[in-house]
Amino acid sequence: MPRSSFSDNPLLRVSRPVSACSRCRAAKVKCDGKLPACTACEKAGRENECSAANDQFARGKERSYVAALELRIEKLERRLAYARSRKASVALHEQDGPPSSEHPQDRKDSLANIRAAIHRKAERKRENSDVNALVSDFGYMSINATTRDFEPTLSNMTFARLVLAAVTNDPLPEPQSSGLPAKQTAHSIVQYYMTNIYPLFPLFLETVLLSAIDDLYQQDRHVSSTNKWLVYMVLAIGSMAQSRSNQDEHYKNGVEFVSHALQFADRALQLGSVSQIQSLALFTQYAMLDPAHFDSWHLIGSTCRAVVDLGFHQDPSTQGKADRVALDMRRKTFYCVYALDRAISMVHARAFSFSDDAINVDLPAMSGIGRIASVAGPITGPQSHDPAILLFQLRRIQSHWYQTLIQSDPNRPIEGSDGDTASFIWQVCQDMREWDESLPDTLPIGIRELFNLELKYSYVYCLAPSARAPVMTAYGRVLIFEYAIAYVDHVYGIAAHGSSDPNPSFYTYHDALRVFFMGSQFMAVLRDAGDSILAGASVPVPLSPQGKAPPPPLPTRTSNEDNLTRSIRCLERVKLTLQKYGERWLDAQSLLQSFDTLSEGLIKDLKTKQQQGIHYAAAAQAHAQAQAQAHAQARMQPQHQYHQSPPPQQYQPVPVTMAGHMPGQMSLPVAGPLPGQMHPQMHPGHYTMSMQQSPMYVTTSPSMQQMSMAPPQGPPMHHMPNTGPPQSEVRWENVDISQMMRGGGM
Repeated sequence: MPRSSFSDNPLLRVSRPVSACSRCRAAKVKCDGKLPACTACEKAGRENECSAANDQFARGKERSYVAALELRIEKLERRLAYARSRKASVALHEQDGPPSSEHPQDRKDSLANIRAAIHRKAERKRENSDVNALVSDFGYMSINATTRDFEPTLSNMTFARLVLAAVTNDPLPEPQSSGLPAKQTAHSIVQYYMTNIYPLFPLFLETVLLSAIDDLYQQDRHVSSTNKWLVYMVLAIGSMAQSRSNQDEHYKNGVEFVSHALQFADRALQLGSVSQIQSLALFTQYAMLDPAHFDSWHLIGSTCRAVVDLGFHQDPSTQGKADRVALDMRRKTFYCVYALDRAISMVHARAFSFSDDAINVDLPAMSGIGRIASVAGPITGPQSHDPAILLFQLRRIQSHWYQTLIQSDPNRPIEGSDGDTASFIWQVCQDMREWDESLPDTLPIGIRELFNLELKYSYVYCLAPSARAPVMTAYGRVLIFEYAIAYVDHVYGIAAHGSSDPNPSFYTYHDALRVFFMGSQFMAVLRDAGDSILAGASVPVPLSPQGKAPPPPLPTRTSNEDNLTRSIRCLERVKLTLQKYGERWLDAQSLLQSFDTLSEGLIKDLKTKQQQGIHYAAAAQAHAQAQAQAHAQARMQPQHQYHQSPPPQQYQPVPVTMAGHMPGQMSLPVAGPLPGQMHPQMHPGHYTMSMQQSPMYVTTSPSMQQMSMAPPQGPPMHHMPNTGPPQSEVRWENVDISQMMRGGGM
């Protein structure tokens, strides 16, 4: 549109905060300073020449910014009006049905109808294209408006500097080396990253990384700042992942590489491109390995906001012929960020950056696997051999139950569960168990171990008291007891042998937080019903309603040791594991100190019982014999009793002759509020404003009628002997993960 239209109907009229324009100054006449042209220039027909130079804009360029905005507004208004008119026109045509079959049309009229139908279809496609382009224009405008505010020529502040100011804990030291390591060393680090971390988080194309490395070692080739960031961050993550101490060479090299990478942060983190999301996600991975310098929680928040700003949480329109490679990379990028956000939010016991209801993205087509039909539904059909797909599946299941149990309103009924929280928990546990059973045999051992630990951790997280399920059953306590021991034994073996088998997969500081959480839940069940659990007393397995998932089975025990010995060893291994992690991350030392304080009285009491000759070996032997009898009886039971599912393992009654050897009520001390204690209403992950208070968590031991819909069939079920705490109120000790995190990674 010609610029004269501005003088006819000016869109923007403000006072010019500077002196007269160039023409009025030369003619020595009064200038009213109106925009886009003063009155004197308009009357003379010289509005295009009206300009005034100042310190901020160069001479002759003052009006370009305002004019560009005005032209943009007019263009968008025209396109919006056209799109609306076409939409109304197409709707009017669609209301006009085809001619009645009672009046046959001749050949000419038939061709006219065909042409009209083709025209309507073309107009509909054109309308959709215009609307999509219009939405894209709005997104482009918002992104570039933000980018202009961070131009260093105006405010000396870029988006990268803003992010670094928010996420930096301790400043990095200045780089000691001049640049890249020896090429052979770089290839070794990159190979480690591609073997152990890239299969879980394929954030970029492998060819892009390898090409960037070759270009960097060829001095005569130009390499973009984004690719330099990629190479240095991969080197930093690969080095830091192999570190076992904050004094070893791997740690020092990782800090050195990330210091070099930050030199290219301004361009790599520039807003408005997929490379920004990928760069932020790599930065988040590094922060998970180096909590002393960077905060992974704030970094993943910035990454998720970039994902939403660019619309990566929604698949693009299917009507256009999108590049399949680009679409697949877009989906990989989104789900990598999704997996990181879910894992970091859960371990910090905080809300997700975006809910599952806001997501509409298919899984990337890595191995021919499609969208998961239901987040909480069982995963059926052939499973992908790609670890990333398997991780994305697990994160979606975890996200579903975390949002339902922890983040949602506890007064609202759970959708599809008829208000039965226990049935919902059993169902999600079964979904995760089916996911685990469907893992392919070809998975690398390190990744399989990582998935196995995730499963045990998720079981305990689900079963722990929450706002949705504040009441614990005896069987739930036994499940937490057994899965916590299994988790601690497994992770202790990995941490203790880390020097000989360096980091078989992607283990971070968050694993130290998980160990602390599992140990705290283990102490909670011992304080709740310690004597009953230590004696190996029988607990009733809740009956599931018809058509519902059964309770999860107990893990397989690897020894016949009594529960007293197993409990002492579990608590000691939690401390040893945190001590091992403390050599690597200083923040883990605060976790060890908190756990030491919380568990000191409990360990002392357990060891006193052991020294006094209170042994449970006979009870353990009786449990093994009764377990064998239970399996024999189970084979004779009708299958419909268990709804076509194998019966979970259960503790059997202790013989009457053992009753005299059972100790009385355990008087375990309950520690006061400490840095490692979870707030009573923060059942892991839940946060409300009332958490500023500190009441103790109180539960009541439920009757089995709350969990069963029908009386048990077959032989009567033996219940736990009355050796535990009374059925009135039980103090349930929890761990304040949020407060505990103040000492590490926050």
